[in-house]
Order: sequence, then C-alpha cells, then structure tokens
Amino acid sequence: MFTSSRRPAPLIALLLAILLPATLFWATPLQAAQPLRLVLQWEHQAQFAGYYVAQELGYYAEEGLQVEIVPGGPAIDAPTLVENGEADFCSAMLAPVLARQAETAVDAERGLVLLLQLINRSTLTLVAWKNGADGHSPIHSIADLDGRRVSLWPAFATAYHQFFARQGVRPQVVPQHYSLSLFLRRGVDACSAMLYNEYHSLLQQGVNREELSLFDFHALGFYLPEDGLYCRRGFYQQQPQRCAAFARASLRGWQTARQQPQLALDLVMRQVEAANLPVNRAHMAWMLQQVLQAIFAPEDQSWPTGRLRPEDYTGAGTLLGLSGRLPSYDDFVTPEARHGLH
Repeated sequence: MFTSSRRPAPLIALLLAILLPATLFWATPLQAAQPLRLVLQWEHQAQFAGYYVAQELGYYAEEGLQVEIVPGGPAIDAPTLVENGEADFCSAMLAPVLARQAETAVDAERGLVLLLQLINRSTLTLVAWKNGADGHSPIHSIADLDGRRVSLWPAFATAYHQFFARQGVRPQVVPQHYSLSLFLRRGVDACSAMLYNEYHSLLQQGVNREELSLFDFHALGFYLPEDGLYCRRGFYQQQPQRCAAFARASLRGWQTARQQPQLALDLVMRQVEAANLPVNRAHMAWMLQQVLQAIFAPEDQSWPTGRLRPEDYTGAGTLLGLSGRLPSYDDFVTPEARHGLH
C-alpha cells in the first residue's frame, strides 16, 4: 500500500520553522569568527609592534575579530597576497603601493585601498662614508654624491631617483639587496637605509657616527609618507565595519605601544625570539623609538595620526613622478584614513 507523500508536509513545515532560524542564528557568529590574516611587509620586528600589542592585549578580540599575524620577508610580496585573496590586510609602504597602482593593471575589486596611514614622517635616508669609500674624497652634502657609487633598494629606487633629480645629482647607481656588506666593504660611497633600521645596524656593527654622513629625506624637505594598512577594495566594500574595527584596534595597539614602550618591546622580542631572528633588544628598542616618532607628531610638527591628507597624497604622487596616473584620493583612501577613527 502506498502512503500519500503529502501527509508529512505540515510536520516538515513545522520542523523548518523551528530549525531555519536556529541555523541562521548560529551562521552569523561562525562567519564573524573566521580569522583575518594580516601580512607584514617584513619579518617580525619593532616596526610592527602595535599589531602585536593589539593582539596580545585583546584589542582585536574586543572588536569581535580573530587576527592571524603573518610575517613577511624577501620572498613574500604582501600586497600581492592581499590582491589574490590569500590575506585580508597587509602592511606596506606608500611609495611601492602607488607605483603598483600606476603600473599594474588590476581589476577594481582587487585593487588596494588605504585603511590606516601610520608613518607620516619619512624615515628614508642615505648613509655615506664621510671621507668617501676611498677614504679621501669627502662627502658632506648631497651634491658630493654626484658621480659617486650609490647602492639603492630596487623597490624604492623611484623615490631615490626623484630625490636625486630634485637635487640635480646623478650618482652611479648599483642594486642594493638585503645586506649592508657592499657598503661596509666600501664598495660604494653611500647606501639606502631606514633611519629606524639599517642606520642603527651600521652603528651596531662597529661603524662610528663620526665616520658617516646621514642624509635624512624628511629633514631635507622630501615629505613621503610610508607604512600604512591596506586591504582589497572589494573586501572593504563588502565588510566596511569589520575593516574599520580592524583599523581601530590596530591604531589602539600603536597608542598603547607609545604609552608602554617596554611592554611593546617585550612583545616584539617574544616574536623575534620565537622566529629565531638575528636581532637584539637594543636594536629593537631603537627601532621602536624611531617608528613611534614617525607615527605620532612631536609638538613642533604637525601631521594627523592614522590619516593621509589629500595634499600629502598628491605630493607623494608628484615626488614619485606618478601625477596623472593614480586613482583619485577618494577612490584610494577610505573614510577611516581620510577622517580618522572614532
């Protein structure tokens, strides 16, 4: 005997009425619990202290976020990982990101947008042997580098070339990779360096300050913002509140690092020691101090913490020779990085 297939319908409808809302109720927290991936532009170091603080002190968790911090390195291109959807956020410097925007064809949703501008004071420098690589050809000004051998990082070559062009200087440029050996062996007269990193590394390797001429880009009027937080445009459009929460917690981490630098330094050392990186606490302390000074403006100077001003965006494009080839300010800079976080 066949049983009618219609008789259980009321029971099925009742079960659906009970179970469907429960399914939807549990789905939302599960989606929210999906961890976010932040890829750093380099290996663990004090340059990223604020993120460690935000994670360790629960600032991300307070915003309802689970965050995985992934170290970068010479073989890792953080912006590419974000564009390809392999990471949600990345730390990156403004100059190479702008060059990427101008030179690489990426569809609108995969393109990067700025979520938080951290370093507004440039830390790019040139370090030269005060008496030249040969020991008897003094270098006291940028003009003295004309015709001299200078090593530059390929990723930042555009910024350095524009700087030289503004100074009317034409050095002999050779590639600089991830070592200061060529400079230390006096194979070049000058090399590119970050004030918070390579400059101090030279001092730690036994070079005396008196042996060096330091050319600080910011002090010389070359105003180029650096580190910021980026995400895909499509990701931001789909989850603006989540992105804002991530930026807010990250900035809070940096503010705490400023207020409690020893705590921040302890967390940095925990990361570098776990990764067996060849760095020491004194170098990380110097780096943290310099990075914080580049994020938070001193009383005698003024730049907005966490924001990128329209004039600074336009100025960066001009300094890099990219005017007319970049997205508009409003397309590239999110409201969080335009107006600040609250």
